Amino acid sequence: MADPSRNPCILVVDDERAVRSALRVNLTKAGYEVILASDGQAALQTLSERVPDLGLTDLRMPHVDGMLLLESVQAEHPDLPVVLMTGHGSVRDAVHAMRSGASDYIIKPVRKDELLVILERTLKACRLEAEVVRLREALDSQRNFEQLVGGSTAMQRLYALIGAVADSDALVLVNGPTGAGKELVSRAIHARSNRVGGPFVALNCAALPEQLLESELFGHEKGSFTGAVRRHAGRFEQASGGTLLLDEIGEIPVATQVRLLRVLESGIVQRVGGTTPVKVNTRVIAATNRNLAAEVEAGRFRADLYYRLNVFRIPVPSLADRIDDIPLLTDHFVQVFARRHDRPARVVSSSILHRLQQHSWPGNVRELSHVVERAVLLTTGATINEIDLEDRAATQLPSPDHPKGGRNDRDATGADAPLPDRLRILEEQIIIEALRTSRGIQAEAARRLGISRSNLHYRIRKLGIELTDVQYIARGTD
Repeated sequence: MADPSRNPCILVVDDERAVRSALRVNLTKAGYEVILASDGQAALQTLSERVPDLGLTDLRMPHVDGMLLLESVQAEHPDLPVVLMTGHGSVRDAVHAMRSGASDYIIKPVRKDELLVILERTLKACRLEAEVVRLREALDSQRNFEQLVGGSTAMQRLYALIGAVADSDALVLVNGPTGAGKELVSRAIHARSNRVGGPFVALNCAALPEQLLESELFGHEKGSFTGAVRRHAGRFEQASGGTLLLDEIGEIPVATQVRLLRVLESGIVQRVGGTTPVKVNTRVIAATNRNLAAEVEAGRFRADLYYRLNVFRIPVPSLADRIDDIPLLTDHFVQVFARRHDRPARVVSSSILHRLQQHSWPGNVRELSHVVERAVLLTTGATINEIDLEDRAATQLPSPDHPKGGRNDRDATGADAPLPDRLRILEEQIIIEALRTSRGIQAEAARRLGISRSNLHYRIRKLGIELTDVQYIARGTD
């Protein structure tokens, strides 16, 4: 990986003196350090003494030609990118060389502007790959942080806070935007605590009405309300000896807040409809995307509960605040979804990584994971790149006059639509087309898509595809 504080070094290999001289002049003017070698043998001698940032070599040379040089570089210096120069008649050989590991090729006579673009693109890709490796190594040193991924300054601060509070029983308030990974932070605290052998129990407080929420939190006795056919241990009891995550705690009704504060102060739970106090030994982590101090000011959250919860606050950064982690996160999700969907682990092109780092990510890490999952499913080549994402959308999205499905999603497929929406619609249309051409026979559609039948079932359910609509279209198109 080139040191950003110095000019990149290029090893130029060509048996023609005039070509070497011209390249040295042009590359030096462009800010590169240049080393010259008159043939492959001389290049190998140079590499034994110093490894440059990139090799630029002619393909056809006497004795040790460009292919033999490439093979030696691959064996001795696998991380060194090599760009080939070739004549029109040797393009097929250059393509073969790229399949063998060359980074790119350029046709002679070499045009200065084209060469500089190729060199910069290749070096940038190498820098990104090296950064992913560096971040992976940083991740390896954080193995006890569960599925948290990232080596940025913001994530290092987060790891430090987790490490500082994990081995205590202090209440923790995890605060951050939706999709940023608050539950992962909570699980990491549990995993590094002395309660790791106990249960980790999570409850989304926003998902339940008030009566049911109290039942889930504190438990209930048989017959305490309609439908209570047996005694139920609440989440506090279930998590005793371990950790309880109260997610979206800012959504708890005020009446329930009073009971919750009493449990936090006393460590004693009383089930709904019961009279016997139950002692629990439960560590509580609360998570919210709200500003609880502002909620207190507005009268929607009790001040005493807020101060009880806010013993140790951990802010979780948004993805926009840690864009340096996007290459590593993207690589992580590619690996995860490739295994989940039985697909090859694609390589993500530098242009796609650049685009991902330019996006605002209102849905944070969760949004990025969805984008990568769709890309893994839709990509057929070895690389997730601009063509895989954009050319497919341009050629396969339905037109207003020729919809392929039964849902009116066309407004989300325009060029200005968010990338996740475009990918979701594209994925739906590809599956519908496979089902249509297979006359609704799912086993045949799965074979056409190159996925398992269970994988196809999963995608149909996730996307909400109506099979009756697909079957109707299939019959109507014959």
